[in-house]
Amino acid sequence: MNEHLKIFEKFLYEIWKAQNFAKELSTKDGQPIEIIYSGTENKDSGGPDFKNARIKIGNITYSGDVEIDNEYSDWKSHGHNINKKYNSLILHAVLNDRSNKGYVMTSDGRKVQSISLISFLKNDLVQNVQKAILSERNTRINKMRCVEANHQITDDDKLNFIYELGVKRFKKKRDKFYERLKEIIFLQDMNLKEPVIKYELNERFYNREFTQKDFCQKIIWQQLVYESVFEALGYTNNKEIMKTLAMAVGIKFLSSLNKHDFVFTVESVLFNVGGLMPDLNNLPDEEVSSYAKKLYEHWNEIKNKYDGRMFNSTQWHFFRIRPQNFPTIRIAGGARIINKLINSNLIDKMMEAVEQIGDLTKLAQLLRSLLVVKGEGFWSRHYIFTQSKGEQINYFIGAERSDEILVNILLPVLSLYFEIFDKKESSQKAINLYLNFYQKTENNLVNEVSATLFLKDAWKRSVLYQGMIELFREYCTKERCLECLIGKKVFN
Repeated sequence: MNEHLKIFEKFLYEIWKAQNFAKELSTKDGQPIEIIYSGTENKDSGGPDFKNARIKIGNITYSGDVEIDNEYSDWKSHGHNINKKYNSLILHAVLNDRSNKGYVMTSDGRKVQSISLISFLKNDLVQNVQKAILSERNTRINKMRCVEANHQITDDDKLNFIYELGVKRFKKKRDKFYERLKEIIFLQDMNLKEPVIKYELNERFYNREFTQKDFCQKIIWQQLVYESVFEALGYTNNKEIMKTLAMAVGIKFLSSLNKHDFVFTVESVLFNVGGLMPDLNNLPDEEVSSYAKKLYEHWNEIKNKYDGRMFNSTQWHFFRIRPQNFPTIRIAGGARIINKLINSNLIDKMMEAVEQIGDLTKLAQLLRSLLVVKGEGFWSRHYIFTQSKGEQINYFIGAERSDEILVNILLPVLSLYFEIFDKKESSQKAINLYLNFYQKTENNLVNEVSATLFLKDAWKRSVLYQGMIELFREYCTKERCLECLIGKKVFN
């Protein structure tokens, strides 16, 4: 067998999950290894490939994480040895091991057994890999049970059902924002700080009747939009911490800061509170050093005013993310959205546009333009603090992300606002824009659902795009095929 094979790691993951080895696993020094539970694949963030595994090595049973690599040398070349996220590792498994060491060292100085899988695989490695590829394909997020039979349903029936789901999804978002607004009001009235919301919502909150007057404060709408936009800017990997950061560093605090050089001030707060600031003694050039020092100095002047939660760098994910989507870039864009919210009356401008512009095409163009943020300053030339200049970043928030924010956040929020204040016509106009909006963004899941249902470019219309997401998440992944209009006709 070729001792130095290399295959995609995702196929190694499938081999690990199957645990179909030719003989019992063992360490370099001959201790038997029993895999009690191979762990849960870590698909959403950086860190070990499998979480919460249970493995017996010799006479000791360990609970923790497993890292899968092609080569033993990947442990250091990928930086795992200095990454705190790997400190809960209990096994390092590789395809090839030319080191003959049998262990790796974590950043906290702990030895972890490292084994080479190649000597435990069955002779036909090609067959193993083929099975792994098939398994990986069958577990993709876009797998739909009706793929072979939904051609029996007319396109009109499919589109009508997906349209209804798209409307339902819009209403669910609006309801979610309404509940969050009430939480913000409650916290403000009780003079509580985030993230106590996780356990402080007591009987008083649930029994309270909210009136129109409760929703009159501008700051609650600003906070809602701020944290929702930050969540959207975090994408899949960083959405939770981006939202939590926005909840911790609230609009009320940011509004109290000096308006001079406001965007820089917000960047200083968010990068320092977020735990993303670099070591000043280890920076690549004068430009990076100068910018970072100014952020530190500015934060030192205002940090006594902040008494909220602090974060650290290990809570952020950069792994397998395109540099343009790094949280550093998104925070830079978010800082400029905050400036628009506080100093440029962003929400008021959007409300006025909805009330005054009758042409939905012109309205869409204006709302989108208010959300676009052009690249400027330090972050238009850098992705992270510890590297010198990269390629020019023209937009911190471009047209595609603006469309996502408009469809998923702003239109439901605007519709909700007008509904609360009895402006039915304006509320309906926000809904009509959603129903007739064509967005620029693409999504692999939506593309696959559209292709599986033979609907070609239907996904470009936002209500259908959202309907396809709703279809997949609420029916396909939950195996509710017989409750789905398409499934009922196909499988009955």
